[in-house]
Amino acid sequence: MRRDSIFYKLFQTYPALLFELVTNPPENASEYKFDSVAIKEPRFEIDGVFLPPENESTGVVYFCEVQFQKDERLYERVFAESFLYFYRNRDRFSNWKAVIIYPNRNTEQNDTISYDILLNSEQVNRIYLDELGHIRELPLELAVMLLTTVDEEQAPQEARYLLQRTQQERPKQLKQGIIELITTIIAYKFETLTRYEVEEMLGITFEETRFYQDIEQTGREKGRKEGEKSLIFRQLTKRIGELSPEVCQRVENLSLEELENLGEALLDFSSIADLENWLKDN
Repeated sequence: MRRDSIFYKLFQTYPALLFELVTNPPENASEYKFDSVAIKEPRFEIDGVFLPPENESTGVVYFCEVQFQKDERLYERVFAESFLYFYRNRDRFSNWKAVIIYPNRNTEQNDTISYDILLNSEQVNRIYLDELGHIRELPLELAVMLLTTVDEEQAPQEARYLLQRTQQERPKQLKQGIIELITTIIAYKFETLTRYEVEEMLGITFEETRFYQDIEQTGREKGRKEGEKSLIFRQLTKRIGELSPEVCQRVENLSLEELENLGEALLDFSSIADLENWLKDN
């Protein structure tokens, strides 16, 4: 189950949710923006970063890591990435803090002696979801977060309860996002079930949710791309002969838009050199 993407989608929709988990949250928590950032040389990609408002001269940057599998080098990576990003952006931020989210304490790496000073300071908040409380006693967004840890036997019942709470507690314009998150979690938990079986399980219809719209859109685009590739390869073979495995792989890696452009350009090809030049330029 891809829990980290679900958590980051939650934070993207409700950035202030992170600050319900930490001690001493900033006064302007509601103004923070959730983002992912890249650091070059060496290349790092930090998925969860909470950035203070840009209109502030300096502010505190929060790094968030969701970890559901044991990693004995997690803190090495998290602190290396965080320190490097903070160093590169020191003029913008006055301080940094990190939030590490675990399902339970057993998931945390065992050897922490090198980082105990940091881990036991106000710089780092370690969150163990199983210690937050019962799912039905938590604020709705935190309860949705906890749903990712519920076992398959209990998950449908708790999901139906959260859907009912959503209908009762949230205005119409805010319901859709939470409903989509709940249905996404359940769909990931029961990947072997069909869409209609999941619908029946939860007692709702997903047809209009963005989750299934995205699935259907992805399917349509994948079908278009496969059809376009098949046509391109047939046309190229007719015009310039058999293609080498290396050239075939380069064509395979093209996006749908690039394939469509190639489909127009190949009408002027007369040799493999024309194709290689096109691939080089595009």
